Amino acid sequence: MAGFDLAALDAITEAVESGAGLPEVVRAAARALDASLALIDRSSAVLAVAARSPADERSLLAGGAGVTTHDLRVADTIVGQLRMRARSDLGPGMTRLVATLIASEVERVRGPERASEEATGAFVDELLRRAGPLDDTAVDRGRALGVDVERGGSVVVARAHPLAPSEEGWRARFLAVAQRGARAALPASVAILSARSDGLEAEAVVLLPGADEEAATRAADAILRELHATLTGFGFALGRSRHAVTAPELSRARNEALLAANVAKGHPEEEALAFEETGAYRLLLSAMSEDPAELQRFYAETVEPLVAYDEQYETDLVKTLEAFLEADGNVAGTAQRLFTHRHTIRYRLERVRDLSGLDVNSSDGREKLSLGLKAMRVLGIAARSGPASEPGSVGGRVPRTGANR
Repeated sequence: MAGFDLAALDAITEAVESGAGLPEVVRAAARALDASLALIDRSSAVLAVAARSPADERSLLAGGAGVTTHDLRVADTIVGQLRMRARSDLGPGMTRLVATLIASEVERVRGPERASEEATGAFVDELLRRAGPLDDTAVDRGRALGVDVERGGSVVVARAHPLAPSEEGWRARFLAVAQRGARAALPASVAILSARSDGLEAEAVVLLPGADEEAATRAADAILRELHATLTGFGFALGRSRHAVTAPELSRARNEALLAANVAKGHPEEEALAFEETGAYRLLLSAMSEDPAELQRFYAETVEPLVAYDEQYETDLVKTLEAFLEADGNVAGTAQRLFTHRHTIRYRLERVRDLSGLDVNSSDGREKLSLGLKAMRVLGIAARSGPASEPGSVGGRVPRTGANR
């Protein structure tokens, strides 16, 4: 506690009481703690910085050497982070006291804004998920929240998954970056984090009110650019809908963007796709929207055993099947595409027949397997594959369920 400046602590209290704003509160806190500080909200937006130089500021924001990070909590809710480079040791008690004061001010200043964002997000989620017609007040509710959907618009679905272990809270940062990219092209854009954001993936659904195809294309490009520029070490997949002329059509647009993102995820070489670029997958949109259980059953009866086998034995049956169909059923062409011997390709195709009960050498078998692969993509199921270790005589069988026999 040596060297602690009580007057500086009083300055924090005065800044809070007078409503001087977060930058002044953080400057007073920096003096009290004899430290450089950066205040960041829970969406990774920088709210205030008190640093000795531009280089010091850059190091703080990048989490450089000597920088510690303290979560700012109000009750059980994290409202932001305080990054600090201390020049003297004041002890954890004083740091905690100052952090609590700052957290309270963040909640006071940003609380109403977050409540408005949550209300807007809930409206957009309800609007895009609605299966039936809109009531007469829906457009008015949206307009009151700053979301004018009277002229319809477009929808973008963006996905991100870390390619290496990532810091906690990256999903909120991903959402903030996706929304920043969209608003750079269309300021009225609204992004929400989908309930599908779990495990190792995050999904943002971006509503582009009033956007026609040209404007939606610009927004999708801006989102992808911002994601690449800001989130390093991540893979992305992005889908864009057609233009919805009226508000009731926006739920259809969401399904189109979701399908396009699913297809893009299954084909990494196509990082971003418009719904109109998904080819034959478009034919399965109504099945995904109206009866996803039937689409799931068809997938289970065709391709699911191959996915399970690949996951269990680290083989490449699904990848091989896709390459075989793309090569018009030519084994030599498949081997060339996969840089694999023809005998290995034939062996894998035999395993496909054993597991699925469908023969790739028959037109009916190829047709069902091709549709099964498309159903897998439309459902958003990622086929896992590892180093293609051919099991040979020790390869096991993945038990098929009753639906698969």
